Amino acid sequence: MTITTEPTTATFAALGVHDNLRNALSEQGIEQPFAIQALTVADGLAGRDICGKAKTGSGKTLAFGIPLLQRVTPGRKGPRQPRALVLVPTRELAGQVAGVLNPLAQAVGHTLTSCYGGTEMEAQIATLAKGTDILVATPGRLIDLVQREVIDLASIEVVVLDEADRMCDMGFLPQIEWLLRHLRRPHQTMLFSATLDGDVDRIVRHELIDPVRHEVASTSTTVTAMEHRFLLVHQMDKVKVAAAIARNSQRTLIFSRTKRGADRLTELLRVEGIDARAIHGDLRQQIRERALRQFTEGSLPVLVATDVAARGIDVDGIDVVIHFDPPEDHKGYLHRSGRTARAGRAGLVVTLVLWDQQLDVERIQKRVALAVPVVEMFSNDPRLADLHSWDPRPTAVA
Repeated sequence: MTITTEPTTATFAALGVHDNLRNALSEQGIEQPFAIQALTVADGLAGRDICGKAKTGSGKTLAFGIPLLQRVTPGRKGPRQPRALVLVPTRELAGQVAGVLNPLAQAVGHTLTSCYGGTEMEAQIATLAKGTDILVATPGRLIDLVQREVIDLASIEVVVLDEADRMCDMGFLPQIEWLLRHLRRPHQTMLFSATLDGDVDRIVRHELIDPVRHEVASTSTTVTAMEHRFLLVHQMDKVKVAAAIARNSQRTLIFSRTKRGADRLTELLRVEGIDARAIHGDLRQQIRERALRQFTEGSLPVLVATDVAARGIDVDGIDVVIHFDPPEDHKGYLHRSGRTARAGRAGLVVTLVLWDQQLDVERIQKRVALAVPVVEMFSNDPRLADLHSWDPRPTAVA
């Protein structure tokens, strides 16, 4: 069955959420369900397999988290046997999912543990030895734990595949299939993804049983929800242009194609007086988490990220996304750009284009149905102070 519609106005009580969980949500300031929650929670509570099309920032963590927390059987099976599993693509997302669900889990008497690479495995093993009901994990680290016989998946009742498209994009499909083969008992599967084609469709067809499909209807596409600017810049002036844009914004996310490029750009932005930090896979987890926390809180105005590292960033209120290095394709453009213009807020996406990148950028524009001129601009251009208000179209009235 496929359901693709705007949800009717609903309350958590009408959806079937128990009093203790509703009270815990209320204590977190959550009184009304988001659209994706209103669509999926009732089916999730009924034990249906769910295929949800939802983007980061849509409220999907509670869309699967509420049914998971309510349906997990009370009473621990054993220290090595969690009863619910949430698979996520990155350690940042693991931390964010755990941060949302852990207070609710504690309120309803469940324990939750997150496991991911980049941290000491022995510390995670020690935590798991105490027992846990719900496990949030990245595929690679979980396979290590299963092979070491630290975790036994035989008692899993509910499994969630969060941001399935990103896990597949990162090459995790074989690991996902390996883990799902180690589930021994009948279980509910909830899959959430921004796209449902390719490898994600393969997972849906082979791993989900008669899934109900939900997608929140949208009145606007991703690209039309934000302003787009494409600036033809010169290599020696490129950092100064990025600095000028960031200087006039409260919170800016800048994308670099490589880890080394992210570090170098961060250093150069600091020379320009911009308080910036980098986030990528070669940095220690503590440094990454601190930078992301500061950026989320608003004390760090500029975050420079690689594509993989940014997959775990779920931050509202990003004013500007800068493609310092243009993405490789249109999917990358949409994934990156979708970090701004959330929840009805305005957002600006700026792509810095060198002379030999212009043709590739124009091809990306065609794939995402944009027709925005690529305009040459130098770092001393006064238009950089307010790119959102400036209209690059030749017919625009000054």
